[in-house]
Amino acid sequence: MTSDMSAIKIENITKTYEKGKVLALESISLDIKRGELFGLIGPDGAGKTSLFRILTTLLLADSGKATVEAFDVVKDLWDIRKISGYMPGRFSLYQDLTIEENLNFFATVFNTTVEENYHIIKEIYVQIEPFKNRRAGKLSGGMKQKLALCCALIHEPKVLFLDEPTTGVDPVSRKEFWEMLGRLKDRGITILVSTPYMDEASRCDRIALIQKGKIMDVDTLDHILEKNYQEILGVKAANRYDLVKAINQFDNLKSCFAFGGEQHVVLNDGFKSKDEFQQFLIEKGIENLEIRVVEPDIEDVFIKLMQENSND
Repeated sequence: MTSDMSAIKIENITKTYEKGKVLALESISLDIKRGELFGLIGPDGAGKTSLFRILTTLLLADSGKATVEAFDVVKDLWDIRKISGYMPGRFSLYQDLTIEENLNFFATVFNTTVEENYHIIKEIYVQIEPFKNRRAGKLSGGMKQKLALCCALIHEPKVLFLDEPTTGVDPVSRKEFWEMLGRLKDRGITILVSTPYMDEASRCDRIALIQKGKIMDVDTLDHILEKNYQEILGVKAANRYDLVKAINQFDNLKSCFAFGGEQHVVLNDGFKSKDEFQQFLIEKGIENLEIRVVEPDIEDVFIKLMQENSND
């Protein structure tokens, strides 16, 4: 990928806390294209927020470099702030100000007005405009989310940074929010969004899986699933505790983890006898046993990569 196609370029970024004792990011490198909706997928504590704060010029990395639209995050911080919209994980608008007052404030900060850029936020703002005199602290999670997005967009940014925007939001609002992001992408805005929800990976053009400050894989969702394919058995029984205990006694077990109401089991490479595994569990006294072949999804792949990385 040539540099002129890159909206965000990250090269070997490392960040530690507590005088180097806590490693938050380890040699992170990413190249995000202009107009791309890129997802950073990982659990709490994976390093997502640290990376976002570095890219939005709020935090200095220990080493490495990063650029946003060719502006250096250290040398060109004011240029980056002019072209970037940032929606942090925690609701950070003024709780005592109304919807309208918050929006006017952020427009003024960026030397513009709501009237001048209303066309940018109109589709989102019309959903909360009937409540424009309500204080931000009194809004529901979904309405807070829409207000924060309007404030991040009011100065017409080229790049949008959204740190876990759907955390704590109801499923309907989550769906609506991703539909809004799709329409913003259609306008040519580059969007970097982080989320702990694996199912949201399908909404992104490409994703990076991050765990303990390391990028485990970067690609489209389909390619990640394809290259990390492994046969998974979905196993359930009357007594879950006895089932898990028995599964972990099987010699050819590679991994076992809970997934909904069943256990997802991976057997050692080369061991293909599902019947032998089933017979083993029956002999262990497992009742009402059900075993089926499961199509792996992104959560299965994440756990696989996590285990491989922990063994390195």
